Amino acid sequence: MTDMYAPPGDPADERRMVAAHRRAATRLGVTLTGPAAWGWNGRTLGRRGRHGEYGDCWLRLDSAPVGRRPDTLWEGASAAWAALPGVPQPRLYTVDESRADRMLYHAELAAYLSSEVCFGVPVLRDPLDLPDSWWASLRASLATISAARTDRPTLRREWLDRAFPRFLGLPAPRHVEFTTAHGDLHWSNLTRQGPVLLDWEAYGTAPRGYDAALLLAYSLLVPQTAARVRAELGHLLDTPAGHIARLTAAAELLDNASRGDHPELVPHLRDMAAEAGASVAMTAAP
Repeated sequence: MTDMYAPPGDPADERRMVAAHRRAATRLGVTLTGPAAWGWNGRTLGRRGRHGEYGDCWLRLDSAPVGRRPDTLWEGASAAWAALPGVPQPRLYTVDESRADRMLYHAELAAYLSSEVCFGVPVLRDPLDLPDSWWASLRASLATISAARTDRPTLRREWLDRAFPRFLGLPAPRHVEFTTAHGDLHWSNLTRQGPVLLDWEAYGTAPRGYDAALLLAYSLLVPQTAARVRAELGHLLDTPAGHIARLTAAAELLDNASRGDHPELVPHLRDMAAEAGASVAMTAAP
């Protein structure tokens, strides 16, 4: 369970997070044993540890300024663990929250997984050879997640209404079916064995098929794997709802690219959006 991101750009933030992580480990009775693993933009810090009762574990820490607690993000893992017992995910042991120096800290102690993630960062760059059983397990997990009920939002209708015209040059579809989603399905949130689904911060409702569409979008630099995603998850992608989901995933990652994330995906996302947009237009035609 490792990431390949850099620590925060400000050394003071790095020191602050490292100190808060150590304090959380002390409170929870965890002996830290592994190297620091930073999340996206250095926003989270995780390390392997050892607990007297739970054994090998993973301690992950996030922070936010006092008064700006990100309730939805910080409650995602707990909500998913309680709602989805049949979906492979790291066992969540406990949550610890603290406050220091006008910052809030949220730590999650979970089971340590020995299986490597499929790729070290979200955007896939090398082909993956995953067995049929892996894909069957992923399909079962996505079906279970979609059938769950939650009032947590991953994406809101209002975001679609703003993002589609801005990033796709299209009006948002009038009718969008929302179902429950993992919310951040990419290759560094899936293990090679299982798969186990990691990082449930974004767990909530999104357009039907959104998880499959996001995984496809993150696969576009590797045509062989993108084709496998489309073949294995075609029942979610190649439907009217799936076309809308693909447009949604493209809009979201184009939004991210406008802020500097994964610019190499932009031409591929535009191609995916053009294909899906044409399908939506044909479906909507009288």
